[in-house]
Amino acid sequence: MLGHLSFGVRDLERAGAFYDAVLAPFGWMRLWDSPKGLGFGPPGGGEKLNLFPYEDARPPGPGFHLAFDAAGRGVVDAFYAAAMAQGGAGRGAPGLRPDYGETYYAAFVSDPDGHHLEAVHQ
Repeated sequence: MLGHLSFGVRDLERAGAFYDAVLAPFGWMRLWDSPKGLGFGPPGGGEKLNLFPYEDARPPGPGFHLAFDAAGRGVVDAFYAAAMAQGGAGRGAPGLRPDYGETYYAAFVSDPDGHHLEAVHQ
């Protein structure tokens, strides 16, 4: 259904390092790289997340977040650890979220620009 999603970031190099680390547990990688932006996605596939530099970049408003579908709980854990190591902010450590469902295992972070992200395994 979705082709890709694009985020504006203030520091492309910092954002690239962050997303290189947090997307690796999902098997995603940097597919293209230029001074005008970066694209991430599965190897051999099209980009699913693009980053573009803007001095006045800011995340979308309340209620918006991007959730990545994790193949297992270990991926959720690795995503969270990578985000913390790369300067992300914790918004909910990995764990079960019974309010969302019996098997809903997720972690929530903000990237260095304040975009809200989730890794979830159900």
